Amino acid sequence: MTTPAPEGYDPHAYAPFAVTVDLAVFTVREARLHVLLVERGQEPFRGRWALPGGFLLPRESADDAARRELAEETGLGPGTVGALHLEQLRTYTGPDRDPRMRVVSVAYAALLPDLPEPRGGGDAASARWWDADAVGPLAFDHDTILADARDRIGAKLEYSCLATAFCPAEFTLGELQQVYETVWGVELDRPNFRRKVLSAPGFVQPVGGPPRRTGGRGKPAALYRAGDATALHPPLLRPPRTDASPSSSSSATEGHDR
Repeated sequence: MTTPAPEGYDPHAYAPFAVTVDLAVFTVREARLHVLLVERGQEPFRGRWALPGGFLLPRESADDAARRELAEETGLGPGTVGALHLEQLRTYTGPDRDPRMRVVSVAYAALLPDLPEPRGGGDAASARWWDADAVGPLAFDHDTILADARDRIGAKLEYSCLATAFCPAEFTLGELQQVYETVWGVELDRPNFRRKVLSAPGFVQPVGGPPRRTGGRGKPAALYRAGDATALHPPLLRPPRTDASPSSSSSATEGHDR
């Protein structure tokens, strides 16, 4: 039931603005971090690459709009899109972020394994997975959103057991370490990583039997499978990237944590 507007309230007393959603969806492909991008088929920024997204419909929530736009612009099936865990990242409110009008965007981030190849649809000319380290200048303020989203998914690996989802059913600690190095963009100390992983209750479980795989130095390596924990205690904190630049001031002023 909709509550009527108070008597005397004039919605035209305020300047109109639109609300959009933007999605930064990441996965690991061939030991590299990839992000899903679409090629814009309409102005503004026609022909430029951008994050998937679009305008909210009048009676639509941001969460529903995010899934609808992702399906429309990438061709991902309803089963794939419906199963995605999309985490609300920030709202971006810069008054000049869109040349058409004042547009506020609610951004989402996700890091997921085993995602299929996308295809363009809706107002997107095409869609593809891009190496996250090889992305050129994006449309609108999507470079800022992408940087913020990458930082968020990196933080997610510190406190969750998500990294095991990118490994085979049975994996070595070296393979697990590679997932962290891929997402974080840093090289980790192997003995220190091993100690931290094995000290986190329920993170991994050893597979019975003798070592059956070869590690990086040609030595037999023990196999593990994902444990039953969903959160890491203590967290597995990432070291700073030596080539990382400080967060831009624009993201601090435009983006507000939700």
